[in-house]
Amino acid sequence: MQMLIYGGLITILLSGFLIWTSNIVTSDLKFSNRTMAFSIAQAGVEYYRWHLAHAPTDYQDGTGGPGPYTHDYYDKNNNLVGQFILEITPPPEGSTIVTIKSTGKVLADSDVEKIIEAKLGIPSFAKYAAVLNANVRFGEGTEVFGEVHSNGGVHFDGTAHNIVSSALSEYNDPDHSGNNEFSVHTHRNAPPQTGTDSSFRPLEAPPNSPQNRNDVFLVGREFPVPAVDFTGITADLAQIKTDAQADNRYWGPAGGSVKGYHIVLKTNDTFDIYKVNTLTSPPNGCIEVLGQQDWGTWSIETEQLLGNYTFATSGLIFVEDNVWINGQINTARITIASARFPDNPSNRPAITFNNDLLYTNYDGQDVIALIAQGNINAGYVSEDDLRIDGALFAQNGRVGRYYYRSPSGQQQRCSPYHIRQTITLYGMLASNQRYGFAYTDGTGYQNRNLVYDPNLLYSPPPSFPLTTDSYEVLSWKELK
Repeated sequence: MQMLIYGGLITILLSGFLIWTSNIVTSDLKFSNRTMAFSIAQAGVEYYRWHLAHAPTDYQDGTGGPGPYTHDYYDKNNNLVGQFILEITPPPEGSTIVTIKSTGKVLADSDVEKIIEAKLGIPSFAKYAAVLNANVRFGEGTEVFGEVHSNGGVHFDGTAHNIVSSALSEYNDPDHSGNNEFSVHTHRNAPPQTGTDSSFRPLEAPPNSPQNRNDVFLVGREFPVPAVDFTGITADLAQIKTDAQADNRYWGPAGGSVKGYHIVLKTNDTFDIYKVNTLTSPPNGCIEVLGQQDWGTWSIETEQLLGNYTFATSGLIFVEDNVWINGQINTARITIASARFPDNPSNRPAITFNNDLLYTNYDGQDVIALIAQGNINAGYVSEDDLRIDGALFAQNGRVGRYYYRSPSGQQQRCSPYHIRQTITLYGMLASNQRYGFAYTDGTGYQNRNLVYDPNLLYSPPPSFPLTTDSYEVLSWKELK
């Protein structure tokens, strides 16, 4: 009887041990298969990233037909171990963001699968609130929300809410005499002092280390960093011209004494276009004193309506002459370009605004780009409180305002428009030459607010320049 009892107990224990061992083995196999399925799904994402690097606009896996797209997956010994299945969602209109959904499966266990979703995008040139190709000064009263970069030096006396960077290590600031200073530096006095000191600042110069000036650079400053390329934009303008001509949204040189064209954008997806006949004359005694090329009021006096037109599907408008622009859009994506071909440095057209240019929606539905072969101006007779929504790109010139002040400091001769109060730029600006809407003698706009629109980075305006042809991974998540 005892032997039967002990024998039964041993049998039960051995059976339990065998069941437990079997479960452990099965669990390990399941875990191994799930790990393999995850690796296969990840391989699917990497495969399609590689595919887009070679065919950036192919969202059908080279088949020309709808998905899903199934690929076999082999191990290092060339044994077939599973498959990944891809579902590709092309970028929505106006975006560069591709969605890739990859499902990984293993042949050893058909019940096991892993699903990964990744979003890839190509960043546009509009990754900065302000990007420049020359030395620049941001004076007191300037507040910038977004990154700032210059291929030259940056003299920054305003308030920067994001990184300020330069492609240089140090430079000789042309706004004062003295030795080289850091390529990103400030002349604002450190708290508790106020104001600025326009002389050479030893603490803002080598061989000292950069100070922590979080009263000016709230996030910090970086230098040197890689330069930004401005040279490829000519080809972009030529393509915009070709595409706009195909949509019948091209206006050639106005000719004669005509100064250019005035475009007024409307919220019903149309725009009025005028021929600008004459410009406002500067007040008596208000003359050009700094040698600024093409100095003038750049403000309209008389014009003639040519017609009302709908926005093209491409969203492109190209003018081979000077352009004045204002108005408002509602759920539209528009690029207005101004250039003359062949390019002649003495005859590059400008884009000018004297009145507000506005979005209705600030969630990415509305976007405007102004791309000028020459300057982008705020005119003499510009609004006292001026707001411009959009991405501004002066390919060879500068974004800014001319200097309106008479010799011997007689400002009243340029009155009442020599001093303006506030300009707000919502979007970004790119300027080949030194940017500026104000001057050190107090003329121009007293307050300058540069606010970056983050929607521009991966959903830029139509035909707006991109920084690269390569897709970057923006987000990644495991769905199963």
